[in-house]
Amino acid sequence: MKKRVFIIHGWDGSPQENWFPWLKRELEVRNFEVIVPQLPKPEEPRISNWIPFLEKIVINPDINTYFIGHSMGCQAVARFLERLPNNIIVGGAIFVAGFFKRLTNLEDDDVTNSVAKEWLVSSLDLKKVKTHLKNSVAIFSDNDPYVPLDNQEEYIDYLESKIVVEHNKGHFNSGAGITELPFVLEAVLEISKRGN
Repeated sequence: MKKRVFIIHGWDGSPQENWFPWLKRELEVRNFEVIVPQLPKPEEPRISNWIPFLEKIVINPDINTYFIGHSMGCQAVARFLERLPNNIIVGGAIFVAGFFKRLTNLEDDDVTNSVAKEWLVSSLDLKKVKTHLKNSVAIFSDNDPYVPLDNQEEYIDYLESKIVVEHNKGHFNSGAGITELPFVLEAVLEISKRGN
């Protein structure tokens, strides 16, 4: 059965930005099916929009299904996994610049504050997420302006993720000059080779 990868963009994101097109091409030449959806209203992402949308596009997730999230896309992946039926386990996830604890340097306006609070405060059972997740890697940058390094604690304590800290990669976006992420490709290939 062909292995599927879903790449989930972040806040105010799109499938055409950052390293997503590069990673999609790299995985497709290795015979993965790659889906990079445009999530609804990305400028004002809401749990009530994003998670039901993922539930519609990720049909029959299984051990051959993998997720790569960027920034808020990591939260979206975790919340999607939390809601899966008890017997479903996916092959793995790569979390790039993900957060559960806090964000920094956000614009100070009502919409931004409301969105950030919703994702940070709404309940999320990470122990339940782990029951659906065979393997995971969480990747951080030591100079990310939005996601402080203390966000890795939940990945370690609850998801048992392998932690990678990259140097001077900012928020892993094109604004930081990042249009390719070879270590994410390597992480997906490594997880997918671990077998079922």
